Order: sequence, then structure tokens, then C-alpha cells
Amino acid sequence: MTATQPDIARNDGLPFDPAVVESIRVNTPATLRRAATIPARRSVKKDWQAAWLARAISMIDLTTLSGDDTPMRVRRLCAKALRPVREDLLAALDLPSLTVGAVCVYHEMVPVAVDALGGRLPVAAVSTGFPAGLSPFHLRLREIEESVAAGATEIDIVISRRHVLTGDWQALYDETAQMRAACGDAHMKAILATGELGMLKNVAKASMVCMMAGSDFIKTSTGKEAVNATLPVSLTMMRAIRTYEAMSGFKVGYKPAGGVSKAKDAITYLALLKEELGDRWLRPDLFRFGASSLLGDIERQLEHHITGRYSAGYRHSIG
Repeated sequence: MTATQPDIARNDGLPFDPAVVESIRVNTPATLRRAATIPARRSVKKDWQAAWLARAISMIDLTTLSGDDTPMRVRRLCAKALRPVREDLLAALDLPSLTVGAVCVYHEMVPVAVDALGGRLPVAAVSTGFPAGLSPFHLRLREIEESVAAGATEIDIVISRRHVLTGDWQALYDETAQMRAACGDAHMKAILATGELGMLKNVAKASMVCMMAGSDFIKTSTGKEAVNATLPVSLTMMRAIRTYEAMSGFKVGYKPAGGVSKAKDAITYLALLKEELGDRWLRPDLFRFGASSLLGDIERQLEHHITGRYSAGYRHSIG
């Protein structure tokens, strides 16, 4: 087992069954109504809020995916990943230590992150022609293999959206299964780019196919789409995970990415997760936030909890 999922069995996948995929239905109005109730009903305050926010930090994939990334920027990000909250705030919260869940970078920066983290945290690499996923398929597989060889223990792949939009579920399954094989021992997160899939029914079907093909996580977005993580999409994907566990016995992780930048939003997502999938998913081996700015806002909220004052954002730099 890797550091990503020490307690649970790896998702071995299932043989492709088109009847299972075609049987999937989503009641969109009901899903929208259910998602809309979560922010209004689930509110935690004071010490409970601080505890939930600390848990949220431990489940962040601290990410930099910019064209102007440099080794120094990645090293600063890794330093922040290992010490995401100021020492005085940790002491006030009586937390002896706290780290994020992983650091996520482009392939080029994997060796830098591996060296900076020294095995203390997983390194995730975005792969397979991220973010569009339109490079030649053999090159996408090779990119996975090279990132694993460079030390990445998690691979965030992007699916071919056209297979979803044309209903070619066999092709989506076959591609995803080959990507999973290329990952070897590294855990694979399948990015659905849900903002480009059109309907919640497509999101549910794509989620199921990727899990059947062996994905260890399903992830909403690359963060580059016009619409990224939303509560209705998250509810749809969480229920697909629940259905898949009932079918296969395997627990699959979930990662909302893009658009989750405020501490109150993080608590909303965790409340939804707890209600739909249960407490076991409230750990970094089964849930991650794909974010960077989220950490800064959480740290500000923790300081407010301790001092009663909001500090300037520059006092909680990301990297």
C-alpha cells in the first residue's frame, strides 16, 4: 500500500457492463433541491468549526498548475504543504502537527516536489495531456509512466470528454483501464471535467465507468473549465461512489477541484460528504480538495477563531 490509501483495499475495478451504465438515472430537480439545502442546514461554530477546518486542511491537494511555475515556487509550495498553518496558531489550537494531503504539480516539477517533500507527503502529477486530454493516446500513457518513474505516487488523469458526449462508454472504459495499468502502484484520480459533460446523468455514468475501470478517485474538474466543482455535481458523484461500493465492495475517493476557495464552502462540502458517504470518507485517503487559495482563507478563519480578529491575507501566504 502507498501513503495515499493505507487502510483500504485498492479499487480493482469491474468488467465493463453496458447494462449497468444504461440503467443509471438522475432526478435532476431533486438533486438540485437536495444540494441547495446543505449550506442552509449545516453550520458549525466555534471549536467545532475550528476542528472541521483543521480536518479540511489535512485533505487539501495543494496545487500549482501555472505556465510560469518555477522550481523555487514549487519548493515554497512544498514548504507550505508541510507547515500549512503558523506555529503559534497550531499551538493555540493544541495541534502538535498538521500537513495537507498532497502536493499537485505538472510532470516537469515532480522531481522538484519529490526532493522538497522527502517522502513526507505524496506528490500528485496531472497527466494525460492535461487539461484537454487531446494528445495522442500513446503519449498520454507514456506521460503517466514517466511521472511515476519520477516519483509521483498519485496521477490525476483527464478523460476523453468526447466519449461521454457521444455515449461511447466502452471506449471510455478501455482508455481509463489502460491509464490505470500505466499507473502501476501509483493511485489514479480520474478527472471528469464535469462542467463540459452537459447533464448530471452524463456525470453519473462517467463516474461509474471510470470506477469500473479501476479509478481510485473520481475528480470533478481540471480547474480550467468555465464551471468547476458544484454541490449538485458533488452529490451526483458521491451517490455514484455509494452505488459502486454496494456493487463491488471497493471504496473510491472523491475530489472536488476548482471553485472551492472559502472556508465556509469547505465545511459545506464536508457536511455533504459526511451525510452521503459517512465518516470513513472524512480522511485524506478518500477525500481531497483540489485547491490552493482555500488554505489561505482557512488559516485566516482559524486566526479569527483564536484572536477574534481577521488578519490580512498576506500574513498567510500560500507559497
